[in-house]
Amino acid sequence: MRSAGLRPTRQRVLLGWMLFGRAHRHVCAEDLFEEATKARAGLSQATVYNTLRQFTDAGLLRQVHMAADRAYFDTNVQEHHHFVVEGEGRIIDVPEMALALTEMPTAPAGFAIAGIDVIVRLRRVDEA
Repeated sequence: MRSAGLRPTRQRVLLGWMLFGRAHRHVCAEDLFEEATKARAGLSQATVYNTLRQFTDAGLLRQVHMAADRAYFDTNVQEHHHFVVEGEGRIIDVPEMALALTEMPTAPAGFAIAGIDVIVRLRRVDEA
């Protein structure tokens, strides 16, 4: 956290362990708050939201926009794309090199491209 410019407060350290203490994961603030509550961490929902925003601003997390009403955060900050399983709120990383852009779009006047996030939406098919 210090190398990212953040002071390691008790709340940040606790949420850091919950986020980074296992394999890469995708999590929304509500689910992380629920995990913290079950762990009896004594954190408010506002603290979870603020810490996720601070981690994202510091480059420790990557925000994945998949719906207007819910933001997910990815512990893998490398450039990569995502599958979103509709109706399940689940995100899966697209395997590296499984998707290639052949040409970059031209940004409108007055703008520069900050990044490209591709989200491939999935739905379950009947397995009959």
